[in-house]
Amino acid sequence: MEAYLGPEDEASHAAFRPGSHALFYGAGGHAYVYLNYGLHHCLNAITNPAGRPGCVLIRALEPLEGVTTMARRRGVSVAARRLASGPGNLTQALGLSLRDNGADLTRGPLVILPPGRPRDFTIARGPRVGITRSRDLPLRFWIAGHPSVSVGRRG
Repeated sequence: MEAYLGPEDEASHAAFRPGSHALFYGAGGHAYVYLNYGLHHCLNAITNPAGRPGCVLIRALEPLEGVTTMARRRGVSVAARRLASGPGNLTQALGLSLRDNGADLTRGPLVILPPGRPRDFTIARGPRVGITRSRDLPLRFWIAGHPSVSVGRRG
């Protein structure tokens, strides 16, 4: 995942598209879905209180259920190593689009839940990938060594 802050973060929609995405300024716990370069949908979770922009781009997930459906949506084999790795692959695998923009992530068909059981892992941190502005801010976080991690252009 990658964090995107308010107007001080030049890669944030709050900086270069101020006011054009009202949802980005909305209450935390909602989905912010947008079409990136007219090609791929990106899923973000709004994280801050209303009026203070901030979100987290969900770059990848480890499929635990619905793998056959995800593979069909992506047009790949069920055995595909990175079935939901990369923001565009993730939204395609989950069948998400602009119609999901604003969805309440605390209830309803699209939810983000805390882990069901404690897991032992190391969180890695580094620069965000696939952007040109504020690219060196260490606002990308991932589980070190996890096979579902979205590598991006920088590894």
